[in-house]
Amino acid sequence: MPAFCRDCLTISDSGQRRCAACGRPRVLSHPELFDLSIAHMDCDAFYASVEKRDDPGLAGKPVIIGGGRRGVVSTACYVARIRGVRSAMPMFQALKLCPDAVIVKPRMDVYVEVSRQIRAMMQDLTPDIEPLSLDEAFLDLSGTQRLHGAPPAIMLARLVRRMSDELGITGSIGLSHNKFLAKVASDLDKPRGFSVIGRAETASFLRDKPVRLIWGVGQAAQASLDKAGIRTFADLLRWERTDLVARFGAMGERLWHLARGEDHRRVNARAPVKSISNETTFYEDTGDLDLLDGHLWRLSENVSDRAKARGLAGRVVTLKLKRADHTLLTRRLALRDPTQLADVIYRTTRALMEPVANKAPFRLIGVGLSDLLNEDGADLSGDLLDPEARRRSKAERATDAIRRKFGREAIRKGRALR
Repeated sequence: MPAFCRDCLTISDSGQRRCAACGRPRVLSHPELFDLSIAHMDCDAFYASVEKRDDPGLAGKPVIIGGGRRGVVSTACYVARIRGVRSAMPMFQALKLCPDAVIVKPRMDVYVEVSRQIRAMMQDLTPDIEPLSLDEAFLDLSGTQRLHGAPPAIMLARLVRRMSDELGITGSIGLSHNKFLAKVASDLDKPRGFSVIGRAETASFLRDKPVRLIWGVGQAAQASLDKAGIRTFADLLRWERTDLVARFGAMGERLWHLARGEDHRRVNARAPVKSISNETTFYEDTGDLDLLDGHLWRLSENVSDRAKARGLAGRVVTLKLKRADHTLLTRRLALRDPTQLADVIYRTTRALMEPVANKAPFRLIGVGLSDLLNEDGADLSGDLLDPEARRRSKAERATDAIRRKFGREAIRKGRALR
């Protein structure tokens, strides 16, 4: 059976647990190991890993990335996750579970730069890269073996080893024959994992798995599937294709194919970014307008940071709210000029929220920017009805410059602490 050591990259044809060359136990073997070429790479606790890399004093400690006591968890290292800390958990809840945690405020500019460095490493392997976020991407290494003199599995192992050696960041690899299964595989063995799902085992692997494995099946979709008696892939296989489409529409067609492990989507390196968004789900529903306003600012700032990092601006600002009964409220406003400014995004979403604030409590809040285009024409005319808008714009650009030089914590608005 094809095998190789994930530490020294020695290739063998044995299924021994320890490498004959280096003696380490990280030998990976699979019948299709050297035949598969679609991969998903996911960094391990990315934000927390960057912070631990930059501050050796955090090594071995539970680290939570997020805001103040009234904020929420952006991400947590694996030490904190073992204690039960999860993304989007209220900070006070996380501190009850992990009172000795070190709280670190996010440094998006640093994370963006590390993401760019990882992307450059990926481009040394293949031009077919489809980023999903700062810390994960699909890669298609079909046809690259002749170029690199090694099969895709070996090149992917070299990638995560290079990330660790040069950047101090670890990642997990999922390797399969399509995007759906590659993404499923990357979650099977974290951190520092490398999992393979081959063609021959696809049906048996999926049969007893819960349908929540499907990317995009959230709480609302899961509730609809539960009502139909669909909890596992085996349940899905019992449905006729026409019945799934009649019951669930376009999602039913997708479910029919995924139940059989079929995903014909290509890794698309040139897929245009259609929108940029950020949202938070509360563990406890809230109608506290001051708390919601603080979240609006943080979400707007995150969306703005991502737009600036990609050189994009958007014409449409979106506010997303989910009520306690899971009713979804979405409000949009088209701007006269495209924007990438946190101030404009925040003030727009705050205005959109005022008419629906009486529908609280809410369990989720989100901010989005769409109808994207190049940043060259962004925020040119200002707001004629708001004479202070141009001054705030200049202040935000100056803040960005200072943060690039001295770090994100050099300047922080008071409303970010709410």
